[in-house]
Amino acid sequence: MIKAVYQATGRRKRAVARVYLMPGKGNILVNGSPYQEYLCRDTISRTVVEPLEAIEQRDSYDITVNVNGGGLTGQGGAIRLGIARALIQVSEDFRPVLKKAGLLTRDSRVVERKKYGQPGARKHFQFSKR
Repeated sequence: MIKAVYQATGRRKRAVARVYLMPGKGNILVNGSPYQEYLCRDTISRTVVEPLEAIEQRDSYDITVNVNGGGLTGQGGAIRLGIARALIQVSEDFRPVLKKAGLLTRDSRVVERKKYGQPGARKHFQFSKR
């Protein structure tokens, strides 16, 4: 028996997550370890399972994630978007629920680059008239 595997990509800040979703018992592995262990903060761990809780199927799918780039917060957001996009491939009926919860919108905010002649992106050295 062949299991269907749904693949999707999620991005946030500098993080990129490749999500593989298949029917199963609710195991979520991130880079080979359980997601609570990899995303050590509880708040980030909760954001990862938001799409599954929105459609009320927390223990219906096994998820494998390869994520790289960025920090833990960015990686958590990328995983969340990837899971939401993969769930839409499973069934289009999930789209309105996920859309209403705001889980299909890519957070496009990235760090502004540092400019030359300044110590940071917006900060300026102190002005001295004389």
